[in-house]
Amino acid sequence: MAAFKSPPPHGDYFLQHLNQCIMPVTILTTDDLYEFKLELFEEMKKILKPPPAKVPKKYLKSSEVMEMLSISPGTLQNLRLNGTLPFTKLGGIILYEESEIERVMEENKENSRQ
Repeated sequence: MAAFKSPPPHGDYFLQHLNQCIMPVTILTTDDLYEFKLELFEEMKKILKPPPAKVPKKYLKSSEVMEMLSISPGTLQNLRLNGTLPFTKLGGIILYEESEIERVMEENKENSRQ
């Protein structure tokens, strides 16, 4: 006949098995919930924020660039050939990106006081 195992004294046996069955408890305060709410809202703002509006590039034709810079067709051709003004050629049309022309102008700006 198998011997019956008696529980340890003072109820330790019950507490030992109870602790194995219960998950640890974390107490949340109102401040914890408020902080969580703020963090959650910030994350949602990042996710839902629309991407910045993409400004379309503006391209100018040769005649517009010549008028803008007050230069002749030959000077514009020289600026193209020596690589000063970047351009794009589509079919027979040569286009210049306006921001590139402004950049070249800024890079070549000279101080009038010398």
